[in-house]
Amino acid sequence: MHPPAPHSVTAAAPASERAELRATLALATPLVAANLLQMGVYSIDVIFVARLGTTELAAATLGVYLYSVLAFAMIGLVGAAAPLIAAELGRRAHAVRQVRRSFRMAMWLAAVAGLGTMAILANGERLLLLTHQDAHVAARAGAFLDILLWATIPAVATGVMRVTASALGRPGWAMLVTGLGLCMGLLGNWLLVFGRAGFPALGLEGSAIASVVTSVAMMLAFVLILLLDRKLCRYRLFGHWWRTEWSRLREIFRLGAPIALTMTFEGALFSAAGFLMGLIGVTEVAAHAIALQIAAIAFQVPFGIAQAATIRVGMAYGARDHVWIGRAGRVSLTVGIGFMVFTASLLLIAPRLFVGVYVDPDAPANAALVALALQYLGVAAAFQLFDGAQAVAAGVLRGLQDTRVPMLAALFGYWVIGAGCAVLLGFCAGWQGLGIWWGLAAGLAAVAALLLWRWTARARLGLLPPTLHPN
Repeated sequence: MHPPAPHSVTAAAPASERAELRATLALATPLVAANLLQMGVYSIDVIFVARLGTTELAAATLGVYLYSVLAFAMIGLVGAAAPLIAAELGRRAHAVRQVRRSFRMAMWLAAVAGLGTMAILANGERLLLLTHQDAHVAARAGAFLDILLWATIPAVATGVMRVTASALGRPGWAMLVTGLGLCMGLLGNWLLVFGRAGFPALGLEGSAIASVVTSVAMMLAFVLILLLDRKLCRYRLFGHWWRTEWSRLREIFRLGAPIALTMTFEGALFSAAGFLMGLIGVTEVAAHAIALQIAAIAFQVPFGIAQAATIRVGMAYGARDHVWIGRAGRVSLTVGIGFMVFTASLLLIAPRLFVGVYVDPDAPANAALVALALQYLGVAAAFQLFDGAQAVAAGVLRGLQDTRVPMLAALFGYWVIGAGCAVLLGFCAGWQGLGIWWGLAAGLAAVAALLLWRWTARARLGLLPPTLHPN
């Protein structure tokens, strides 16, 4: 006999826009904080290894990039459990059993996806040589990845536990566990890269070991949370872990594979932009990296709001409440786009302030770099609006369990519009790096327009469930 589904205010339809706003912000705020902390977790290796020399820095940068792109895509794959769990909570029918099934099969998929990703990372040196990287750098990156690949399954499993805890009304744990990971990563790199406190100085390999230990620690922390948290433990998420639910596994894969591909398409577009910058000049690459890092930090806010939107819309979808669906989506889109209006304004008003975090804007040697970065940040002001809109629009559509068509929209927008405009404006029109950035903005604008149209046309397109509350 299973316990009844725990009651939670997050599973009830809000009575007003203001109530929905409070619920969305309560869910999104710790997720935004966790996303920002996660950026730090991925950056620690590069920051510490930078002091070992140019070759080791290049190896760590390439290795972390390859690992993070693949791991992020796999976390997107298993993250499809979030809208399913949210819908089950909204439906309120046998929620404990159904939530446990979705969690269990997502964890199974995490293991399988993690093994596949490990196989790819084990061939990291060969992959980097195929992209014509320096042979010595590729060899060092391969050695780095041979260790780092063991962090994959813990990282993907942590992704499942994170979205599950968030969907069940405990998003604060994501922030705390990621903060723990950041602290452990700092300590591990300090001890193992340079050999502090009696530990051996292992250099690049020490940084990889620190990352593996950090990933395992984060996974174990979430296991303890799911077992001991008074609200979460009532779902008995690790119960009957050996039981197969092939239909649920297929459902998670059906929803998750397009999410993983969408993330891959977007990440590949920005990687391609970096390679295009490399065809222009070294200064352009450096300016591009600075501007893109600033934009990426700001993006973590709408990305966190999108994660919350998936859960809020997913609950309304499970409840078959069309009014709630519309309200949850409207509030999330308003908050996400509204924040990006704020960041775009800051980029227009004080761009030198942001560039100054990375380089001295007044140093004569940095004059060309700063001038280019300021140009790119001017484009990033428009970029912010489109990026925030497409991120949250994708999130609300995932709450409706709609992922395949948004994936196709992303493929078209990023690679036909975005990459096409980047090449045409950057090289054919002679705008160089500025043209590449306007191409990125065009791609994001196209995806945002397509996804927002799909959201507004959700009823005509048959994306809504049969309503229990006709209006």
